[in-house]
Amino acid sequence: MEKLKQYWFRILVHAGALWPLARILWNLASGQFFVDPVREIITATGRTAINLLVLSLACTPVHTITGSRDVLRARKTLGLYAFLYALLHFLTFAGWDYRFNLRLLWDAVFYQQYVIVGFFSGVILLVLALTSTRGWQKRLGQWWKRLQRFVYLANALAVLHFAWLLKEPGEAIRYGVVVAVLLVLRLPPLAKALRDLRRRFKRKERRPAL
Repeated sequence: MEKLKQYWFRILVHAGALWPLARILWNLASGQFFVDPVREIITATGRTAINLLVLSLACTPVHTITGSRDVLRARKTLGLYAFLYALLHFLTFAGWDYRFNLRLLWDAVFYQQYVIVGFFSGVILLVLALTSTRGWQKRLGQWWKRLQRFVYLANALAVLHFAWLLKEPGEAIRYGVVVAVLLVLRLPPLAKALRDLRRRFKRKERRPAL
């Protein structure tokens, strides 16, 4: 019970991130993908990837506002799960839909705008996932943080991929607005103002009542 109390937030993050995959596997095993299983799995993995990517981007602003260390620690976990779903998204597209036919894949990836931006977003996530270890952090030194900032570009490309893919881009626009707000909240002057505001509230809470 003590470990559960200590690690409940981490458990919740892992369970929430794995739930969409469990649903996909259950639906696939039980034959509930009736119309077009390939498209449905591509859509489900892509949507989950972008949701987790946005949540990982939200961790730093939420930490700035709340001071929660648990939220900040969840950033890497959510980013790695976002990469997992992006990888499943691509493998379903390349393997199940195109049977890894390189000629067809070349035409599909490099001659369609929405696939191009999605592909490069995935490449960025791959690089960030491979260099997310402490070993790579030591090897790269100060360049490691600069490299990690490419997650902003990955978010933007993922939203653009989503917008071009949908016939009605309203949902993608909402994602874009959320990403833009999260990036604005990271600006140093605004982040400092939010931290100062949080500390002011904490001081008021600690102040004894007269």
